[in-house]
Amino acid sequence: MPDEHSATERVLAVLRPYASNFSGTLGRGDLVIPQREIPRVIHQILEAVDEVESERGEASELEVFQVLSDAQRLPSVQDQAKRLQRSFLIYKR
Repeated sequence: MPDEHSATERVLAVLRPYASNFSGTLGRGDLVIPQREIPRVIHQILEAVDEVESERGEASELEVFQVLSDAQRLPSVQDQAKRLQRSFLIYKR
């Protein structure tokens, strides 16, 4: 999914300066984040994810119809709900 790739790249861009300089790499997950920097890093990660989600926009009627049509074929209501949650960002009210 392009949105997930974009979100991943933005989060990695935030974490890249903290990749371990000794022998590790960001790909391996070796990070050295000073304790005082943690709140700022968390804030930047949340901003990056929010930006990607805001770019996503609303689903078109065709997208909703196609997912609902596919979900109807699933054996249980729980499976149908999971399919909708995987496809769309759903806010609870």
